[in-house]
Amino acid sequence: MEQIIETYSAQETFELGKKIGESVRPGQVYTLIGDLGVGKTVFTQGLAQGLGITEPVNSPTFTIVQIYEEGRMPFYHFDVYRIGDVEEMEEIGYEDCFYGEGVCLIEWANLIEEILPQNYTRITIEKNPEKGFDYRKITIEERGR
Repeated sequence: MEQIIETYSAQETFELGKKIGESVRPGQVYTLIGDLGVGKTVFTQGLAQGLGITEPVNSPTFTIVQIYEEGRMPFYHFDVYRIGDVEEMEEIGYEDCFYGEGVCLIEWANLIEEILPQNYTRITIEKNPEKGFDYRKITIEERGR
């Protein structure tokens, strides 16, 4: 199943993330695909707020995973952009996150596709300058193998 949502401001992208965060269930895994500057962090901040997280949420570019535990369930925010190979994911214990009681959001997940769980939700954020500077096309797909 695929759903396409268009947003026209960073606030709308944030609100979409928040709406998703309010409805997530433990054990869900989301992948977040998009070029630099499309609003992945804004979306993630919205999702975190939807979980009840009030602390600042930034991209964990240098730590691979940032764990937030103040919301209604743990939130594992991965950024695997700088990962060399999937062994690094094993070293940080990704399985506990992917198959635990929290929710995972993985930026640049296309780099670790071979270890993604069987079922996950893929979110792709794209710009289209012809539709405006702040326009975003957000595609949400349920993926299963």
